[in-house]
Amino acid sequence: MALSAPCAVDIVIPTIGRPSLDVLLDALARQAHDLDTRIVVVDDRPGADATEPLAARIPAPISARSTVAASGGRGPAAARNQGWRTGSAPWVSFLDDDVVPGVGWARQLAHDLAAAPPDVAAVQGRIVVPLPDHRRPTDRERNVARLASASWITADLAGRRNVLDATAGFDERFARAYREDTDFQLRAEAAGHRFTHGERTTFHPVAPAPWWVSVAAQRGNADDALLRALHGPDALGHGRRPRHLVISGCAAIALAAAVTGRRRIATTALAAWLAGTGELAWARIRPGTHDPDEIAAMIATSVAIPPVATAHWIAGRWRWRDAAVKAGPGHGGGVDG
Repeated sequence: MALSAPCAVDIVIPTIGRPSLDVLLDALARQAHDLDTRIVVVDDRPGADATEPLAARIPAPISARSTVAASGGRGPAAARNQGWRTGSAPWVSFLDDDVVPGVGWARQLAHDLAAAPPDVAAVQGRIVVPLPDHRRPTDRERNVARLASASWITADLAGRRNVLDATAGFDERFARAYREDTDFQLRAEAAGHRFTHGERTTFHPVAPAPWWVSVAAQRGNADDALLRALHGPDALGHGRRPRHLVISGCAAIALAAAVTGRRRIATTALAAWLAGTGELAWARIRPGTHDPDEIAAMIATSVAIPPVATAHWIAGRWRWRDAAVKAGPGHGGGVDG
């Protein structure tokens, strides 16, 4: 539903219909009197999962200025592209569906954008991850807390429409909510723009997750491979990947040597694997809660993480070996490689 007058910013919220969407929309509804803006909720659930109409979940104070678009489960990059392309405001504010805008967020967003110099392509909000104060954070909580110090993430990022249009928005080859924001930032900077931080505050609660979530997160290594193919090895740090490669290599050598009867090599490689896996587990256990369940989860996932991360990295390097940067209108959704 279009507004009767143009507004300075469109808000785009890609979602898969999680309960956190209701919390986000309620937070915006409480600031409706300060929102002279159009809100686009992009339903990125696959068709078979989109049984509940999201329009019914939009609170009354913002329903007149909100619209729901369907992107068919193609991933958050495609959903954001569909969302910003439906509007016309000079700025587009992207919010993930698991964040909560702070008190006064709408007023501060307007101030952040009005204060942005012409060469600023995007303004990021301040991300706050609430953590318990009565105990040490879990491994999961520490991982989410890193968002508070991450640069240019789409949890709360407002970008100029003309820059989005000139760079074709988000590269839809990034099918997960990972690295597509970094890719956009690198392409925008290559075109002579810069990013900056604003003053508005957005909270990112730590959502419940299964104990093996850290293993599932290793799929991001394939996105790292795509980012590297597009922008070179300096586009991202290595982190623990070299250690994961070594640990996985030791496991493979130990298995191969055991099968072929080379006991000394098998024993040496197994010892190296145990040392590497033990170091990884302890690095994750030491700052944590020391709860028995947490310790057990850290040991089990530390065994799985190196080979899973390595497999995704190798698969990504192969898949995206011929990938090339895409820029310009009409190229955001294509696939190379």
